[in-house]
Amino acid sequence: MDTAKADLVIGCDPIVAASKYTLTVMQPGRTYVAMNSHGTPTAAFVTNPNWQFPGGNCESAVTAAVGAELMGAFDAEQVAVQMIGDSIYTNPLMLGFAWQKGRVPLSHAALMRAIELNGVQVDNNKAAFEWGRRCAHDLAAVQALFKAAQVIEFVKKPSLTEMLAKRVDFLTAYQNAAYAKTYQAFVDKVRAVEAPLGKTTLTEAVARYLFKLMAYKDEYEVARLHTDASFHAKVNAMFEGDFKLNYHLAPPLIASKNDKGELQKQKFGPWMLTAFKLLARLKGLRGTPLDVFGRTEERKMERALIDEYKASLEEVLTGLTADNHGLALEIARIPELIKGYGHVKERHLKAARPQWAALMQSFRHPKAAALEQRAA
Repeated sequence: MDTAKADLVIGCDPIVAASKYTLTVMQPGRTYVAMNSHGTPTAAFVTNPNWQFPGGNCESAVTAAVGAELMGAFDAEQVAVQMIGDSIYTNPLMLGFAWQKGRVPLSHAALMRAIELNGVQVDNNKAAFEWGRRCAHDLAAVQALFKAAQVIEFVKKPSLTEMLAKRVDFLTAYQNAAYAKTYQAFVDKVRAVEAPLGKTTLTEAVARYLFKLMAYKDEYEVARLHTDASFHAKVNAMFEGDFKLNYHLAPPLIASKNDKGELQKQKFGPWMLTAFKLLARLKGLRGTPLDVFGRTEERKMERALIDEYKASLEEVLTGLTADNHGLALEIARIPELIKGYGHVKERHLKAARPQWAALMQSFRHPKAAALEQRAA
């Protein structure tokens, strides 16, 4: 498209809508922009866990390019989820919004016929289009339909017992009852030591982050999740007719590496589901001498992390007091810094280790740590 010649821009992704290329096709007084303001993480989130969605900056950039009177921004994905049940209908909803604003030079009948000819979730796509029209006419009224329900919805925070039960069930399915029992026993030990202090925050942190380490997503777990009946039920509800699933994976034993030595994903066809079904049944081999996947450096690291984390907490529990409880909590939360998979996880672990070591040193030598803080 020529520079500054667009009559309409439907921005289903705000970051793309505010990109340098997209902005060049806009012209003040001419281009109308219908923009979904919902924040969706980009690929930058993979390498930067502290990435923040630049929502306000996106809207400001587009508004500056076309003028406030030609800008229609709202959280279309939220409307799609609340009114139709899935964010996949955001795009037809945005089209309906733009059409109702008089910016799409096609008849309603023509657009409905196009949806019918496409032959995919026809009724839902038509419904999404109509909800988009309603948003263009009276956005506040549409939002009130689900915001009113949210006002009276109270979500009870799960108790520690409920949180533990859920994680024990998950680890039982992940590996077996014995594996889950070791998790339960360790958390119970932390709770017993913390109880005299009249607190449960350390126990809650250990329950959350020991689980995170123990439920590392290896080949067996990927297979189990992809063969779960609820996963396939959700996929089947989203698509009609003939469709096939492809899987993008980077199996450590066979995946190629880039020039940095990082595993690269490759495409596997629907046949992979058969392999998943077989692999899921072999989860009992996890961590045993027969676990061929467990021989990789990544899997060795993940298993070692569980023991290392437990060892740190065992040391903390032997000297836990009201004075160092806050420091113990910081140590328990270290796994929060170890995010991602593969080389991403390895990089985050490398960055977390100095902080982990410093916290343990402060716990072991509180007087020296206090002197250093005063000197700083």
